[in-house]
Amino acid sequence: MKLRQAKFGLGQVVKHRLYPFRGVVFDVDPVFNNTEEWYESIPEDVRPSKDQPFYHLFAENADTEYVAYVSEQNLLPDTSGEPIRHPQVDELFIRDQNGEYRTRISSVN
Repeated sequence: MKLRQAKFGLGQVVKHRLYPFRGVVFDVDPVFNNTEEWYESIPEDVRPSKDQPFYHLFAENADTEYVAYVSEQNLLPDTSGEPIRHPQVDELFIRDQNGEYRTRISSVN
């Protein structure tokens, strides 16, 4: 199995290709790394291959905020410039003057 380089990076805002949600990337798995039960719950006709990067997102839709796990093939860059309202974003990221999310640097004592 050949590993591909992740297309999206930590702090990048993305949107789902098919479903109406968006989020900020907070972790990346080089290949699928979730349960088989989760994978099998995806309808077979839209089930992504496992040999691609998968992204952990602080996600949101019109109604709620949640954590999502999404294959690279189902993500697109979100260029709206709108901030992400997910409450955990501020724990890991700082939004700079350009509207981009930068990881917080924690100090070690």
